Amino acid sequence: MITLKGADVSAKIKEQVEGLLTGRTGRTPKLAIVRVGERPDDLSYERGALKRLEGFGLAGQSFPFSQDITDDAFKKEFAKINDDPDIDGILLLRPLPKQIKEKDIIHMIHPEKDLDGISPENIAKVFAGDDTGFAPCTAEAVVEVLKANEIPLTGKRVAIVGRSMVVGRPLSMLMLKENATVTICHTRTENIKETCKNAQILVAAAGRARMVDVSYVGQDAVVVDVGINVDEYGKLCGDVDFDSLDGTASMATPVPGGVGAVTTAVLARHLVMAAIKNKTREII
Repeated sequence: MITLKGADVSAKIKEQVEGLLTGRTGRTPKLAIVRVGERPDDLSYERGALKRLEGFGLAGQSFPFSQDITDDAFKKEFAKINDDPDIDGILLLRPLPKQIKEKDIIHMIHPEKDLDGISPENIAKVFAGDDTGFAPCTAEAVVEVLKANEIPLTGKRVAIVGRSMVVGRPLSMLMLKENATVTICHTRTENIKETCKNAQILVAAAGRARMVDVSYVGQDAVVVDVGINVDEYGKLCGDVDFDSLDGTASMATPVPGGVGAVTTAVLARHLVMAAIKNKTREII
């Protein structure tokens, strides 16, 4: 089984970012990472994103808030970040605590700063096949990994485990745009293992640690794991039981070191694209 590592894909995206910035002078594109509470997976993603931005020569700032911040207080703080002309893009780490009306925040964020494709306008563009908006970074990263490794999508049977608006549903649209035949699986899917085993490309986005093992995987299938979980030993793991796949899957992404590395690179590319469109100030 070939391990599909994200480092090489990230390096290619870095070259694209450098190309976008060539000949530009002025300020450095800046990302705001908005986090409420201290969930381990959020902290891990935040650290990875800030490190990636630094490696790309971009700026990032974390805006952490207490887990028990009120809805009104958070909205006021978010509005300040949203309207700050020095901030080119925003990454809102979700889910938010129950006392905060997440749908209100999603409608508040300026689409041109919404780098993770959560606003209604950007999501609508993803579903319409319109490239002028921002797709969710993780969903886009999955496609980047497959393309970078020259894994064809046209005509392929793709199963996606998970139907969230964060990965599953937008990814299905991106896959359809690449002419794949897509099936979305979820908790109510009958015979889910059989459906997954029929797929030539299997994407795990269930949000459950090591849920997908070899019994879900067809012979020579490509398995992409987008999960970020913390196991009982405090270690990062994905939604796939990676070690069980050897001898069945032809290729698979690891966690860590797989899609996550590419997701933060896509985020950096989105940031530069947003900064170029930001007319308030010139960028480097």
